Amino acid sequence: MSLGGTDPALTAGIPVQPGRTSGRDVVATLRVRNFRLLVASIFFSSISMWMARVAVDWLVLELTGNLALVGLAVTLQFGPTLVFGVFAGVVADRFSRRGIVLCTQAVVFVSGATLATLAILGVVELWHVYVVAVVSGIAGALEGPARSALVGQVVDPARLRTAVSINASVFHIGGLVGPAVSGVLIGVVGSGWSIAGSAVATIVSFIAFAMFRTADLFPFARPVEGSGGVRFALRYIGRKPTILWPMILLGFVATFGMTLPVLFTAAAARSGFDTGSEGYGLYTSLAAVGAVLGALASTRRKSLRLRSIVMLTASYGIAIVLGGLVPVYGIFLAGIVGLGFARLLFATGAESMVQLSTNASIRGRVMAIYMVILMGGQAAGGVIIGWIAEVLGMRAAFAVAGGMPLLAGIVVAVILARRHQLTLKVNLRDFRRVVRVIKRPRRAPVGGDPAG
Repeated sequence: MSLGGTDPALTAGIPVQPGRTSGRDVVATLRVRNFRLLVASIFFSSISMWMARVAVDWLVLELTGNLALVGLAVTLQFGPTLVFGVFAGVVADRFSRRGIVLCTQAVVFVSGATLATLAILGVVELWHVYVVAVVSGIAGALEGPARSALVGQVVDPARLRTAVSINASVFHIGGLVGPAVSGVLIGVVGSGWSIAGSAVATIVSFIAFAMFRTADLFPFARPVEGSGGVRFALRYIGRKPTILWPMILLGFVATFGMTLPVLFTAAAARSGFDTGSEGYGLYTSLAAVGAVLGALASTRRKSLRLRSIVMLTASYGIAIVLGGLVPVYGIFLAGIVGLGFARLLFATGAESMVQLSTNASIRGRVMAIYMVILMGGQAAGGVIIGWIAEVLGMRAAFAVAGGMPLLAGIVVAVILARRHQLTLKVNLRDFRRVVRVIKRPRRAPVGGDPAG
């Protein structure tokens, strides 16, 4: 059945193929010149974005000393995605995706350089920070869907799964390396110079995109009549479990579990472990180490399965809860590595499944909705977790941040198990597979012949 009378061939997803991504596949994909440039651009853009966001959060804390206002800064950075994000997907499916990225990168550089100058000169005020946060947030809302959808134009369909996996890993590694670098710069030279460093990373990303060979880009199908709006994309998502459930889980993880800048700020503040900016830099560095380990583990995936995304959601929640509730500082630091590891595996798995389940003609709109959930969730979560940290303390913030994804993972697991007649089998004799998900055995009719 087609959606809105549209040809099913235009909206059919790309099958998620089983089989482990080999090193040979990675090397073959990286031989594509435009893809190498795309990877470099995504890496530096992600580093730039997170360096700026961490530095902005710390700058607000320096100016106000209020964790709730830090949460508001997070909201202003991610909030524009809630307003413009979905419509940005329509733009990404109708106009040059490369042109959109170049324009938004230029805006990010100008706004970041302006704020860095004000901070370095010592004349920055809170409203300056909030204005730049909104401007960069709008640019990010427009850029995200275009950049994600561009992957399908850079490589041929046979290499798409490998390309999506590499890009997701690079993006999320940058999302943890960026805060680590920013934390070090904040401790050594101050927030202003960290924001300036993010502007430099933006220039590198811009140059990489500018070096694209446009003649080598694969064309993509423009939206046909009856499939050009957001409602069509929402109906499309609703009919595809491999897109719908990862997005639902992402909503809980993004809103509560991806507020690491706020959580780490609370841990470094006086009400936490009182380690200051040096401790903040250490926390983000350890999370980056976990992310690198997670990226290596993601290449060993044999397949992309919905049950794996559910289990990773619950695992990430457990890691956050344990990391925040254990009073021993050394265990807290070790737990941060686990946070980075679990977050990377969840993020790459969810994004890869959504992209690979989406047809190229609608990928911009679907990824726009994905970005709305990802960024919008963090916008809402920044205020929620920031308020909890300010009023109830660091440990309460960690408990809520991890408890909600854990609860979501359990609920979705129960729903899917009932829908597909699944159950858990425990075998303590096999340490490699102590717990397995299996089909629930059928019960024979009471008082009748089992054969029926």
